[in-house]
Amino acid sequence: MNGEDSALSRFTRIAVPAAAGVVFLGIWEASVRLGDVPLFVLPPPSAIGASLVANFGSLMGSLWVTLRVTLMAFVLAAVGGIGLAILFSQSRRIEMALFPYAVVLQVTPVVAIAPLILIWVGYDRVELAVLILAWMVAFFPILSNTTLGLRSADHNLRDLFRLYGASRWQVLSELQLPSALPYILAGMKISGGLALIGAVVAEFVAGSGTGAGLAWRIVEAGYRLDIPRMFAALFLLSVLGITIFFSLTWVEHRLLRRWHESAVRREF
Repeated sequence: MNGEDSALSRFTRIAVPAAAGVVFLGIWEASVRLGDVPLFVLPPPSAIGASLVANFGSLMGSLWVTLRVTLMAFVLAAVGGIGLAILFSQSRRIEMALFPYAVVLQVTPVVAIAPLILIWVGYDRVELAVLILAWMVAFFPILSNTTLGLRSADHNLRDLFRLYGASRWQVLSELQLPSALPYILAGMKISGGLALIGAVVAEFVAGSGTGAGLAWRIVEAGYRLDIPRMFAALFLLSVLGITIFFSLTWVEHRLLRRWHESAVRREF
């Protein structure tokens, strides 16, 4: 594929979804206006855009609160998940002892455990409770994928490393971690979205605290029947989720594009 074809391909990948979005918004706007649908039932995109502009300052402040919690939960989940998976790879006994408790974190609904977390950390520290709940949602995919990736290292190569007297650290750093990298990145892509979902659900359950995230803005707008502002907050949440996903996809592509089959571009 030459440079011109590559540029055309990139333009097509951006232009087609953008055109589909414009058509969808046009149909939405026309349907609401022609059907004379009340604003509190379904606002048109133009009203949502106007509300976004009018409430830009408060919504951006809430976006920052949600983004900060999401990023902190994601980083903690990545560090904890990868670290614990490495520990599991070094000792089957530790894995047998701790893995079931990691599964408990995954299967326990956030809304069920949120009141307990709030009591334990105190109602004056709602942000900490939200961070813990978001971390619980984001943690398991990284742990599970990294554990699988570390186990998936070629056993013949592992035997060869041992045959040449390689230490545990050399086997881990030069064989297991490079082999597990695609699995780790796949787990991080799942975890990034889940961290945002966990933060939003935790905000719904725990309340606003001293900083109001986007979830609390949605609740507040619902109480006031300010539906355009509710949709504007939902739009920002969607943009944030898409940005997180494509940022992690870009990182995955940059790290794997030169050697892994899933990212190597082939000539046809």
